[in-house]
Amino acid sequence: MEKRTNSPFPAIDRPVMAVVGVVLVIGTGLFMWSDRAHDWRFYQMEFAQLVADQFGADKAAEVPTGMQQIWVADLERADRCTTCHLGVLWKGFEKAEHPYRTHPEAPLKTHPLEKFGCTSCHGGQGWAIDTAAAHGQVAHWEEPLLSRSLGESYTLAGDKNALMQMNCNTCHRYDRETNGATAINLAKRLVTDKGCRACHVINGYGGTIGPDLTEVGDKAPEQYDFSRLSGQRTAFAWHVAHLKDPRALAEGTIMPNFNFTTEQAQALSMLVLSWRRHDVPARYLAGAPRTDPRSAEELAAEEAMKTGPGRWFVDTGCFVCHSVSALGVKSPAQIGPDLSTAVEDTQSRFGLTVDAFLANPTGTMSVVLSRQIILTPEQKQVAVQKLREAFAEHQKQRAAGVTTAPAPSH
Repeated sequence: MEKRTNSPFPAIDRPVMAVVGVVLVIGTGLFMWSDRAHDWRFYQMEFAQLVADQFGADKAAEVPTGMQQIWVADLERADRCTTCHLGVLWKGFEKAEHPYRTHPEAPLKTHPLEKFGCTSCHGGQGWAIDTAAAHGQVAHWEEPLLSRSLGESYTLAGDKNALMQMNCNTCHRYDRETNGATAINLAKRLVTDKGCRACHVINGYGGTIGPDLTEVGDKAPEQYDFSRLSGQRTAFAWHVAHLKDPRALAEGTIMPNFNFTTEQAQALSMLVLSWRRHDVPARYLAGAPRTDPRSAEELAAEEAMKTGPGRWFVDTGCFVCHSVSALGVKSPAQIGPDLSTAVEDTQSRFGLTVDAFLANPTGTMSVVLSRQIILTPEQKQVAVQKLREAFAEHQKQRAAGVTTAPAPSH
């Protein structure tokens, strides 16, 4: 009689099932180890071992265990970064890999952890403990870790760690120059050199042709039009692309193309995104300027233009793009030709008198005079008169050997 068993599998399948079982057990173990390798407990164990190897078991016993948190009441921040980054205050790990590396000493002298925490400078999600969440690499978190890896993903042309300077400028926005903030310092010089305030209000003063940029860093991502943007669709990427070619992203804009290099556009984007509303306790800003500082020379030059013979060009906004050097008017942007020679320049370039050109302007001026500087027929007659006065002064100065405006291009 045939012997029967209770197994549902034929005898020949039993070895196969055994192998499958072993594979499943090994796979589960590997998964658990892989998951454990990214767990804060693993990092604490690894750091304790590094300390033991370098300083001995007694010193390793001093390594904290369990959840670590820095609570900064003044900034209302709870940062648990040191749960994994245990080595920030330890000497001897300056060249170690993250998260075991010692923090550079100089910044902590003026920005101690107990007063500033971590995320106020570095970004990230302070109360999270999983790597991706803590670094802000999750949906709906708009303050990512401003790390070298993020800089590399944006292909920063300069210092790959420069993105952190955006947070530095939250407190140092009114400094003319901030120690260590190379990119932000470059951007601030460009704002002055290119005359951005001629069109934009920044930190409370400037022109009104373009939007107020004082708190543009608070603009939500969904408020940007990414339809013309290729590649990464972030506020930073949008600003870089817009600064390099304004009309590529905003059709019909009158913002000129300043031909910024990639490094300049990236630096300006960092500065723009740092301009946001942020309540910082007054004692954190002891001795810092509370408004953008302007020198006595700058204020005097500004007042002279407003009250001098070229006042009309300042009042109407023409000086935003055009200098009128014969009348002592210097454009902050200097993107258009000097109007001291406009009377002969329009004749040589367009074959029109200045009267005829203003009556029927072409090119960029047709946009400006229809959208930004709208003049009545009577005001256009005043404009012609002022341009002729400027040209007469230019001729007078040229006859006396004084160089003012460059010769008109033909």
